[in-house]
Amino acid sequence: MKSLIHSVSGDSDVPVYLKLATVTMLWGGTFVAGRLLADDVTPLFAASLRFLLASVALLLFMAVARVPLRWPTGRQWLQLGLLGFFGIFFYNLCFFYGLHYINASRASLIVALNPAVIGLASWLLFKERLGRTKVAGIAICLVGAGLVIVSRDQPAWDGSGVNAWIGDLLILGCVLGWGVYSLCSKGLNQALGALHTVTYSIVLGTLMLWTASAVRGELSLEVAARLQPVQIVSLVYLGVLGSALAYIWYYQGIGKIGATRAGVFIALNPLTAVVFGALLLGEHLSAPMYLGGGAIVLGIYLCNKPLASARKRRIL
Repeated sequence: MKSLIHSVSGDSDVPVYLKLATVTMLWGGTFVAGRLLADDVTPLFAASLRFLLASVALLLFMAVARVPLRWPTGRQWLQLGLLGFFGIFFYNLCFFYGLHYINASRASLIVALNPAVIGLASWLLFKERLGRTKVAGIAICLVGAGLVIVSRDQPAWDGSGVNAWIGDLLILGCVLGWGVYSLCSKGLNQALGALHTVTYSIVLGTLMLWTASAVRGELSLEVAARLQPVQIVSLVYLGVLGSALAYIWYYQGIGKIGATRAGVFIALNPLTAVVFGALLLGEHLSAPMYLGGGAIVLGIYLCNKPLASARKRRIL
């Protein structure tokens, strides 16, 4: 009995939850870092620089840590290319250009649909079981994210112009891109591991971004040379922490607890973005923000509670 209990506790998902929560905090900080770059660097070039740094960081880590290189098969390269296209290239194009048409609050509300989309897609495509508790948890997360966003000074539904619907469609493209990146990694995670899967997909996505930047004539050494120290720090944060480290931990979370349970942590993104905005940009925190944050935490707990209960029943 002791050995059984020890083995179950040894397989605790708590470290995974902590990593995923940290990932969300890192991604929340990317909103602030991105703002510091927005005035001086075009969206496409900023994304290209971000993922160039991410690629370099990942490759250097693998070299220094002497991680054995796993060379993908032809079919795996195609799958990695799919991840690089949707999770890096397509997502960033939709995100940065979508913000030209709608404000960040409105975009955050749309991106907060990710947990529901990932959960439903997992159920439809991979027959992943969605019990009532998990569905309720996803719904509560979405409500909490909505409370956080609409409690800001500028209404989340306030479009920035007559073409706001274009921005809505572009940000919905982000949801599609991240859904593909989350769901289509399962086989690669098992065969190559999270580190190799993330590294290869980011490198491929980076090549796509730089190719697009070159075609559009947005590559500029002059712009890069004019970056201020705080902007350079922002780029390093975006590339090394917000991309390389965060993507690896996110994929590790998917490998450990599944795409639906890992994806629900994305509902924390609006909350962490608001908190960072308050701490670093002096934005106001209101009571609905605290209420929404509590709802998000409750929703995440409900989504991850059933399997913990099942493990206890197996022990008994």
